[in-house]
Amino acid sequence: MQVHLFSAVIVAIAGIWTGLDQMEWMLVIILIGGMFALELINSALERTVDLVTEERHPLAKQAKDMAAGAVLVFAVTSAIIGLLIFLPKWF
Repeated sequence: MQVHLFSAVIVAIAGIWTGLDQMEWMLVIILIGGMFALELINSALERTVDLVTEERHPLAKQAKDMAAGAVLVFAVTSAIIGLLIFLPKWF
């Protein structure tokens, strides 16, 4: 979560510096909010799995890995969209 917060601050600074328009800001805010929401869901799922079973179970590991994978997919997608927004402004 701290990495995502740091990234969000950097993106906000870059957005101010490059002068994003209203639609670009809305998209960036949706992506940042979605990333935080998905990270919170991932954390809740991991804690729920830990609460349900204390033993190492393959299905528990798969559930945690899938939730973390969802966060990773959204992070990569957000980064690609960020590049599509910011790269034209920088070059």
